[in-house]
Amino acid sequence: MTTALDHALTFGTPDPFRDRLLDGMAASIIERGFRDSTVADIVRHARTSKRTFYEHFASKEHCLIELLYRNNETLITNIRAAVDPEADWQDQISQAVDAYVTHIEARPAITLSWIRELPALGAVAQPLHRVAMEHLIDMLVDLSDSPGFRRAQIPPTSRPLALILLGGLRELTALFVEDGRDVRGIVEPAATASRAILGPR
Repeated sequence: MTTALDHALTFGTPDPFRDRLLDGMAASIIERGFRDSTVADIVRHARTSKRTFYEHFASKEHCLIELLYRNNETLITNIRAAVDPEADWQDQISQAVDAYVTHIEARPAITLSWIRELPALGAVAQPLHRVAMEHLIDMLVDLSDSPGFRRAQIPPTSRPLALILLGGLRELTALFVEDGRDVRGIVEPAATASRAILGPR
């Protein structure tokens, strides 16, 4: 049986209608939140029809899963692009945190759906959650195995420590977004925690 994650991982050739529907989902989440969004809202923002929607997605939940998968991959790409592996390890952490916060600032409602709504979808979303976290952990391990870290004689972080850092950062992010606070406020604690976990030990 093909799952929503299979579609997200193997969507292959870009499909303009699929992309429009994903943009429509994002716009509806920003406007109303995921729970109050309907397929009618999604297609209204996408300027297409319900028929087109159901040709691409089985439900709004499946549409959300692909949107969040793509959003997560974009986040990872942005962080990797922002970090100079030759820089001092502490500068690399600052670069990574800044790229993370910049991404969150652009789409806070989507980030909140990733943290709060995705787990509520249950079994249908569990494969995505596992894959997404594995990709984020891979990124942290790779970033901590750079020339800048090696010059400081810091070994690559372990996967369990990377998971602990990511879990805390996700929860801190959710709290700031839910409270309507400036997400730039997470920069200092995120950088401090990252230096403590990823740095000399």
